[in-house]
Amino acid sequence: MIFVDTNYFLRFLLADNDKQHLIAKKIFTEAANGKNQLTTSIIVLFEIYWVLSSFYGKEKTEIAKVLKNLLEMKFIEIPDRSIFSDAVEIYSTNRLDLEDSFNLIFAKSQKTTSFKTFDRNLENEFKKRKI
Repeated sequence: MIFVDTNYFLRFLLADNDKQHLIAKKIFTEAANGKNQLTTSIIVLFEIYWVLSSFYGKEKTEIAKVLKNLLEMKFIEIPDRSIFSDAVEIYSTNRLDLEDSFNLIFAKSQKTTSFKTFDRNLENEFKKRKI
Protein backbone atom coordinates (compact mmCIF):
# COMPACT_ATOMS: atom_id res chain seq x y z
CA MET A 1 0.00 0.00 0.00
CA ILE A 2 1.35 3.42 -0.99
CA PHE A 3 0.17 6.66 0.62
CA VAL A 4 -0.17 9.50 -1.89
CA ASP A 5 0.33 13.04 -0.58
CA THR A 6 -1.06 16.30 -1.91
CA ASN A 7 1.94 17.26 -4.04
CA TYR A 8 1.77 13.99 -6.03
CA PHE A 9 -1.87 14.66 -6.88
CA LEU A 10 -1.14 18.27 -7.80
CA ARG A 11 1.84 17.44 -10.01
CA PHE A 12 -0.26 14.76 -11.74
CA LEU A 13 -3.27 17.06 -12.20
CA LEU A 14 -1.50 20.29 -13.10
CA ALA A 15 1.46 18.88 -15.06
CA ASP A 16 3.39 22.02 -14.10
CA ASN A 17 6.63 20.14 -13.49
CA ASP A 18 7.38 17.65 -16.25
CA LYS A 19 9.65 15.37 -14.25
CA GLN A 20 7.36 15.18 -11.21
CA HIS A 21 4.28 14.85 -13.43
CA LEU A 22 5.74 11.75 -15.09
CA ILE A 23 6.70 10.20 -11.74
CA ALA A 24 3.22 10.81 -10.32
CA LYS A 25 1.53 9.64 -13.51
CA LYS A 26 3.48 6.36 -13.33
CA ILE A 27 2.25 5.66 -9.78
CA PHE A 28 -1.38 6.35 -10.74
CA THR A 29 -1.14 4.35 -13.97
CA GLU A 30 0.36 1.36 -12.16
CA ALA A 31 -2.42 1.50 -9.57
CA ALA A 32 -5.09 1.75 -12.26
CA ASN A 33 -3.56 -1.38 -13.82
CA GLY A 34 -3.57 -3.23 -10.49
CA LYS A 35 0.21 -3.20 -10.00
CA ASN A 36 0.05 -1.36 -6.68
CA GLN A 37 -2.48 -0.09 -4.16
CA LEU A 38 -2.85 3.58 -3.27
CA THR A 39 -4.42 5.31 -0.33
CA THR A 40 -4.75 8.91 0.77
CA SER A 41 -6.60 10.88 3.43
CA ILE A 42 -9.44 13.34 3.55
CA ILE A 43 -6.91 15.94 4.70
CA VAL A 44 -5.03 15.50 1.40
CA LEU A 45 -8.25 16.10 -0.54
CA PHE A 46 -8.88 19.26 1.48
CA GLU A 47 -5.31 20.39 0.79
CA ILE A 48 -5.89 19.89 -2.94
CA TYR A 49 -9.02 22.05 -2.65
CA TRP A 50 -7.15 24.71 -0.67
CA VAL A 51 -4.12 24.86 -2.99
CA LEU A 52 -6.26 24.99 -6.14
CA SER A 53 -8.44 27.78 -4.74
CA SER A 54 -5.90 29.90 -2.88
CA PHE A 55 -2.60 29.41 -4.69
CA TYR A 56 -3.82 28.72 -8.23
CA GLY A 57 -7.00 30.83 -8.04
CA LYS A 58 -9.18 28.13 -9.61
CA GLU A 59 -12.94 28.67 -9.73
CA LYS A 60 -15.33 26.63 -7.62
CA THR A 61 -16.73 24.73 -10.61
CA GLU A 62 -13.27 23.68 -11.76
CA ILE A 63 -12.23 22.60 -8.27
CA ALA A 64 -15.42 20.57 -7.84
CA LYS A 65 -14.79 18.86 -11.18
CA VAL A 66 -11.21 17.97 -10.18
CA LEU A 67 -12.35 16.57 -6.83
CA LYS A 68 -15.16 14.56 -8.45
CA ASN A 69 -12.66 13.10 -10.91
CA LEU A 70 -10.33 12.10 -8.07
CA LEU A 71 -13.20 10.45 -6.23
CA GLU A 72 -13.96 8.39 -9.33
CA MET A 73 -10.47 6.85 -9.17
CA LYS A 74 -11.60 3.66 -7.44
CA PHE A 75 -8.03 2.33 -7.36
CA ILE A 76 -7.27 4.88 -4.62
CA GLU A 77 -8.52 3.99 -1.16
CA ILE A 78 -10.12 7.08 0.38
CA PRO A 79 -11.63 6.91 3.87
CA ASP A 80 -15.12 8.43 4.04
CA ARG A 81 -15.23 8.63 0.23
CA SER A 82 -19.04 8.79 0.15
CA ILE A 83 -19.20 11.57 2.75
CA PHE A 84 -16.59 13.60 0.87
CA SER A 85 -18.36 12.92 -2.43
CA ASP A 86 -21.66 14.20 -1.02
CA ALA A 87 -19.84 17.23 0.40
CA VAL A 88 -18.34 18.03 -3.01
CA GLU A 89 -21.82 17.81 -4.53
CA ILE A 90 -23.18 20.32 -2.00
CA TYR A 91 -20.12 22.54 -2.44
CA SER A 92 -20.59 22.57 -6.21
CA THR A 93 -24.26 23.55 -6.06
CA ASN A 94 -24.38 25.78 -3.01
CA ARG A 95 -22.89 28.87 -1.37
CA LEU A 96 -21.18 26.77 1.30
CA ASP A 97 -17.44 26.19 1.21
CA LEU A 98 -16.12 22.65 1.11
CA GLU A 99 -15.29 22.51 4.82
CA ASP A 100 -18.83 23.45 5.81
CA SER A 101 -20.28 21.08 3.23
CA PHE A 102 -18.20 18.23 4.64
CA ASN A 103 -19.18 19.05 8.22
CA LEU A 104 -22.84 19.14 7.21
CA ILE A 105 -22.71 15.71 5.57
CA PHE A 106 -20.55 14.29 8.36
CA ALA A 107 -23.02 15.53 10.99
CA LYS A 108 -25.87 13.93 9.06
CA SER A 109 -23.94 10.65 8.82
CA GLN A 110 -23.64 10.70 12.62
CA LYS A 111 -27.42 11.19 12.86
CA THR A 112 -27.09 14.45 14.75
CA THR A 113 -30.32 16.25 15.54
CA SER A 114 -28.83 19.69 15.97
CA PHE A 115 -26.01 21.69 14.41
CA LYS A 116 -24.60 24.53 16.49
CA THR A 117 -23.04 27.28 14.40
CA PHE A 118 -23.20 31.04 14.01
CA ASP A 119 -23.20 30.58 10.23
CA ARG A 120 -26.82 31.07 9.13
CA ASN A 121 -26.29 29.55 5.68
CA LEU A 122 -24.86 26.40 7.21
CA GLU A 123 -27.59 26.22 9.84
CA ASN A 124 -30.28 26.62 7.17
CA GLU A 125 -28.71 23.88 5.04
CA PHE A 126 -28.69 21.56 8.03
CA LYS A 127 -32.39 22.23 8.65
CA LYS A 128 -33.21 21.62 4.97
CA ARG A 129 -31.52 18.24 5.11
CA LYS A 130 -33.30 16.77 8.13
CA ILE A 131 -32.92 13.01 8.49
